[in-house]
Amino acid sequence: MTAPKPDDVRTGQYTGPLPRETFRLRFMRRFYDPAFQAEQDALNRLEAIAWDAYQDGRKAPITVKAGAAYADPDYDLSVEWKDAHDRLAQAAQQQGRADTPARVLVVIGASRNDGTCPGEVSKTWRLAQIVRAELESAGVQADMLDLSRLTSEYQYQIHPCKGCASTAMPLCHWPCSCYPNHSLGQDNDAMNDIYEQWVAAHGVILLAPTYWYQSPSPLKLMIDRLVCADGGNPDPTTTSGKDAAKAKRVELAGWSYPKHLAGRAYGLVVHGDVAGIEGQRRALSDWLDWMGLVDAGSMARLDRYIGYYRPYATSHADLDEDTAVQEEVRNVARAMAQCLPRLRSGELAPPDQGLREPRPK
Repeated sequence: MTAPKPDDVRTGQYTGPLPRETFRLRFMRRFYDPAFQAEQDALNRLEAIAWDAYQDGRKAPITVKAGAAYADPDYDLSVEWKDAHDRLAQAAQQQGRADTPARVLVVIGASRNDGTCPGEVSKTWRLAQIVRAELESAGVQADMLDLSRLTSEYQYQIHPCKGCASTAMPLCHWPCSCYPNHSLGQDNDAMNDIYEQWVAAHGVILLAPTYWYQSPSPLKLMIDRLVCADGGNPDPTTTSGKDAAKAKRVELAGWSYPKHLAGRAYGLVVHGDVAGIEGQRRALSDWLDWMGLVDAGSMARLDRYIGYYRPYATSHADLDEDTAVQEEVRNVARAMAQCLPRLRSGELAPPDQGLREPRPK
């Protein structure tokens, strides 16, 4: 086998920057409402500024020197990234304290809510309320993350993962440094707050409907952007930001693939109405296992049909009648509440703890 070459960076896919007129058309689409026409001169000036930032590639226009804690203290870090990094470090410190009350992040993975086109809450949201009530009755703090906000809330976004890890793992920074990219208008990214919620939690319960045999797109967006939690580089100065060749050299010199969320407990509630629930539940379990999270027991991993092959229009009524599935969801929360004290005290440990992974990735 030929030895890998660290500087072997393949290029040629990118088609290049937009022409000015295409850029202008896309910029102005955000001001389609005729109410903006009174400010056309101002919009023209703003578009010229945005075009200049786009041409210059001003991804992070405000920076700060990294400082002594980083490999290259003089490197200019995005102030937004550094703020996120420092918040995660503080959250991790608080999460690790023995006197910190137990916290569980409850993730609502459905796209539907009553503030947008469907006009109705999701069953996933209703199941999450059952989980929250059960956790709180057990004295566990429940932090809610409703990903349906991506469909109903102004400029609340999770931008897609750019796949940096596939070039070299050290190029994938923890937390993600791909966003915001102000020169491309890729801002208002929700992930820094979501990373903080994951880090602060002692356990996570994911609830999701099954869309076409798979997870809903808001949930999948979050999952992809959590790749930096599994092997991600906490020091962007080691790769001079996004220097692909340097990142390859760092990885090939030996990379530890740190698991930044390992040791937290997890539970799952996956539901559907026709097919695909087992596949999605297994995929989510495999993903969480890979990241080093610990399942809270067999009763904490649930997949169930609600209103099997019945009309969509009666699905909430079907859930009302299915008291067994409601109780099973309560058991997911109960299993988590019982797991956390043992996990945090060290009484509960994975059977394979301490084993060396011969092929880390």
